[in-house]
Amino acid sequence: MKIIYFGNNLSSHSQYATAYDILSQKLELEKFKIYRSSNKRNKFLRMADMIKDFFLHTPSSDFILIDTFSTTNFWYAFVLSQLARFFKKKYIPILHGGNLPKRLERNPLLSRMIFKNSYANVAPSGYLKHEFEKRGYRTVFIPNILDISQYPYKERNPVRPRLLYVRAFANHYNPGLAVEVLKKLKEKYPEAELCMVGPDKDGTMAEVKQLTENYGLTDSVRFTGVLPKPEWHKLSEDYDIFINTTNVDNTPVSVMEAMALGLPVVSTNVGGLPYLIEDGRDGILVEPNNPEAFAAAVEELLENPTKAVSLSRNARRKAESFDWQEVRRKWLELLK
Repeated sequence: MKIIYFGNNLSSHSQYATAYDILSQKLELEKFKIYRSSNKRNKFLRMADMIKDFFLHTPSSDFILIDTFSTTNFWYAFVLSQLARFFKKKYIPILHGGNLPKRLERNPLLSRMIFKNSYANVAPSGYLKHEFEKRGYRTVFIPNILDISQYPYKERNPVRPRLLYVRAFANHYNPGLAVEVLKKLKEKYPEAELCMVGPDKDGTMAEVKQLTENYGLTDSVRFTGVLPKPEWHKLSEDYDIFINTTNVDNTPVSVMEAMALGLPVVSTNVGGLPYLIEDGRDGILVEPNNPEAFAAAVEELLENPTKAVSLSRNARRKAESFDWQEVRRKWLELLK
């Protein structure tokens, strides 16, 4: 069976293996023939390249997979889905991004043209499945994939005030909140430290570094920039609590990875996070943009290591459900 998979095939330009890369590789291991498009960095060239590949490879393809986002990449999905409709080819949008429900509200007609006519819509989170189904779009839940064998579990006991942030520096991920939380913790735990891993997307990193200087925390905050997964996984062994500060989200893979690695997770309660984390069972959820509440949740773990261990163990069990051996069945049922 042949599949053409449209998405941001940009791993050669970065140090990250994305969900696009991992799914492509896993399906190839199941003997699907996968053609990937596109690896062009420029958005206009990428669109042109995708259209070219559509006409070159779609006639002999059984399925079209389309990574679908809420930003400008939404238009890739619109153009490709309508071409697929015209040529009567089966296409499957794979939904990404916590802002997709807002796109459904802003562009209801275009959204219906895409999602009402698809073979299926695949949501990697219960959040997007819920949001799409309540608008009448048939949606299948298939989570993102973790190769659980690549995530050695470490139990932290006792838990130290050593915080890890792994996410891009972008305004909607609110990385400055991590520094605000550290400042609060320093009042009671002067040894507290923060490590921030990720690329700068919109100039936010400079703002966070300036905030760190303003608070006199430069000796307590480490900025690594982008790290390949094996490197930040190794780095995580030196840290005891994973923090996710975002204001908008779906189901962040970095949080799933932290759960697999045994890091107790404290996250803002936005978007798809309550569908990933059960508050008080496998992580702690706090209201967004509230450094006091966030610091209090971290302190709860520091003062109650038994709870931190319980959250860690439960989170690892949940992460194991994202392993390919669990997820593959759902993909095979959909495609075969």
